[in-house]
Amino acid sequence: MTANWWRTAVIYQIYPKSFADASGDGIGDIAGIRTRLAYLADLGVDAIWVSPWYRSPDRDGGYDVEDFRQIDPRFGDVAEVEALIRDAHTLGLRVIADIVPNHVSDQHPWFRAALATAPGSAEWSLFHAVAGRGVGRAEPPNDWLSVFGGSAWDPILDAAGQPTGFWYLHLFDATQPDLNWEHPAVRAEFEDILRFWFDRGLDGFRIDVATSLIKAPGYPDEHRAAGVEAGLSLEVVEGQPQWNRPGVHDIWRAWRRVADQYNPPRVFVGEVWADSPAGLAAYLRPDELHTVFNFDYMMCPWDADRLRAVVDASLSTAGLVGAPATWVLESHDKPRVRSRFALDAAGMDINDRSGPGDDALGVLRGRAATLFMLGLPGSAYLYQGQELGLREVWELAAGVRQDPAFARTHGADGLRDGCRVPIPWTDEEPGCGFGPAGMSWLPMPSDWGAMSVARQERSAAGVLALVRRALRLRRSEAALRSAAMTWVAHEDPAVLVLRRAGIGAGDIVVAMNLGAAPARVEGSEVLAASTAGIRTADGGVLLPPNTAVWLRG
Repeated sequence: MTANWWRTAVIYQIYPKSFADASGDGIGDIAGIRTRLAYLADLGVDAIWVSPWYRSPDRDGGYDVEDFRQIDPRFGDVAEVEALIRDAHTLGLRVIADIVPNHVSDQHPWFRAALATAPGSAEWSLFHAVAGRGVGRAEPPNDWLSVFGGSAWDPILDAAGQPTGFWYLHLFDATQPDLNWEHPAVRAEFEDILRFWFDRGLDGFRIDVATSLIKAPGYPDEHRAAGVEAGLSLEVVEGQPQWNRPGVHDIWRAWRRVADQYNPPRVFVGEVWADSPAGLAAYLRPDELHTVFNFDYMMCPWDADRLRAVVDASLSTAGLVGAPATWVLESHDKPRVRSRFALDAAGMDINDRSGPGDDALGVLRGRAATLFMLGLPGSAYLYQGQELGLREVWELAAGVRQDPAFARTHGADGLRDGCRVPIPWTDEEPGCGFGPAGMSWLPMPSDWGAMSVARQERSAAGVLALVRRALRLRRSEAALRSAAMTWVAHEDPAVLVLRRAGIGAGDIVVAMNLGAAPARVEGSEVLAASTAGIRTADGGVLLPPNTAVWLRG
């Protein structure tokens, strides 16, 4: 791949606890990832992105980092990461890791040192330690809320366990204190962390909550509406005091300078929620981040008009600064696409994770959505198990759930464990080949083996075969590697048809029927289809509802 490989790459997200367990303790590890690299290379992805693997108490799935230069012993060590990077590069795969700059674990040496001093010390200046309000300063400094529910402030206690009248900020769990990015030591530390991993061959970072590092001076109230219990709405509002502050862009410019010092240059993808296309594009300027996640696309319902509008807006926003669009349907934080569309089909809200909905329809729509996404110009992300068509595991008991928001919201939120259940490699019980001892840190449902890699290896009609076919076409067809895309008018507004054109090569038509009736789409040859049995006739195909297809144009 070229230095600009990230512009068209398909990147596979690995949640390390749940990917492959080589040690037999029921927890995925780096050695396990290494054993499955050949599978990923054969799948046809260009890179892997590994969710946090650093030393951590694991109160929030590893996003509470204790030491950014050490690997959590459950996963392995730095030497194993170096070996993983070498193995991946040998197979033509790039490696991206998560980095979490907004906060650290309460077990991080900096925070432990702060706790041993009084507010106002040099140690506390690395965090947000602010005097409370009210009598005895017994109330939080402002009305900010944690993303995981409840106040974003917890009291700072003295050595005797008594309140000091000062509070520390945590936009996430109380065990994840926010860093003060106005402090030069914080900025210097993270630039050194970047170099530590880049020097070991890492190809880039996915930046967790890239919008939140700078807070408004004076910590003003947000004045949220009454009854709001969680701190991060999917609809970002302009002027929020803790998100998208202008000063955050100076940080990303500094990081980009570090990344550009390497040959080839390292890359960044940001987890960015913004209030406008211009606000999102600001993160993609040539001297800042390379790409950002496309949450509007991820959360778009099964609706042709809205999907087309999101695609147009995504291409237009990225095009403002010459960046590629990115496409994503699943992650470690959101319900599986199959289950999300199953809820939608049953008339349930896409954020409602209370039950399976219409799973049969969700299966069809999940397959179609994945194929359509891979036919769009730009880069795409696959979350582990998406290539198997895995469902959300709704039925996890409260006693096994580990998402910290589950406890903070009394079960109203914090259901992310349902998409984090380890993926099945075989149909053998127990454990479906996840590890040699048959154990897994979250229990696998009874139908897991039927969707396993081994079972789908024996089927030409499975989701795995569909994704492999699509990824091989992306590499072999010039039209699918180009940035060109035009919409093709169709008489049925519920049918989306687009044309990808390659220089000196034939066009490819990508179509998806989001309606209730079959629809004719013109094309000379079926290259890939989300449903078996579609054949060309008289220069076109009859595309069933809830189906996507790639055609030779």
